[in-house]
Amino acid sequence: MSGKPAGNKGRAGGTREEQEGSLCAQHCLNNLLQGEYFSPVELSSIAHQLDEEERMRMAEGGVTSEDYRTFLQQPSGNMDDSGFFSIQVISNALKVWGLELILFNSPEYQRLRIDPINERSFICNYKEHWFTVRKLGKQWFNLNSLLTGPELISDTYLALFLAQLQQEGYSIFVVKGDLPDCEADQLLQMIRVQQMHRPKLIGEELAQLKEQRVQKTDLERVLEANDGSGMLDEDEEDLQRALALSRQEIDLEDEEADLRRAIQLSMQGTSRNTCQDTPQTSGTHLTSEELRKRREAYFEK
Repeated sequence: MSGKPAGNKGRAGGTREEQEGSLCAQHCLNNLLQGEYFSPVELSSIAHQLDEEERMRMAEGGVTSEDYRTFLQQPSGNMDDSGFFSIQVISNALKVWGLELILFNSPEYQRLRIDPINERSFICNYKEHWFTVRKLGKQWFNLNSLLTGPELISDTYLALFLAQLQQEGYSIFVVKGDLPDCEADQLLQMIRVQQMHRPKLIGEELAQLKEQRVQKTDLERVLEANDGSGMLDEDEEDLQRALALSRQEIDLEDEEADLRRAIQLSMQGTSRNTCQDTPQTSGTHLTSEELRKRREAYFEK
């Protein structure tokens, strides 16, 4: 790991990796850098290098010492079989890009009295979970891999959001240095996105959609059993109304999913043509109607 990863920069176009196993440290780094810059193998290599450096330091006290033998019997503190990586691994990985981590609530940083909105990104950790909060263009996003999509965070809410994380036991690190260029940042310098509904936890959304489909199927089965039986009684009319409401809720879910995809596409900017075709509307706040038209125009291409 003596140099920057090669061959990945072209793919750094607004990625937001979703949770896979326990590899949240990898997702956190790649969401921060906006590309597939680090693999589990590369992070494992850094962890093994740190383990070896720790072993050599312990060996200085004598390889026959009790402390050294105890150290060899302990598992690695930098990684485990589940895919967890330590803050030391993340810090060393970011050094490849000339980036440094500073503890947000450290006395040294707090004395600087820097407003969080004047930073560019944060890395948050609680127990074995890592995620990134980053500014793309002129807006802040929570790029937590456990969510169904990026969560928009307003400038006025950012400080409160970070304070809430600290109350919940999170450690927050400020990322210092110049992040690599990415198309999502360039695209969002020209437009502002508006999020109508916050993303849900991945498992929560799947459970709700499954429950809605089951309810719809049960209602349709009851109605089919009454098909052709003549005048519907009051209970059956209630069922029909409930079915209509169920379909309406699913349609609303589909509209919310479309909006999340539109936001994701605006963040990704994976096609350079999309950037070239986007009107230069720096600082423009898109209404939901304008966002809908942009989304329709995109899918008509």
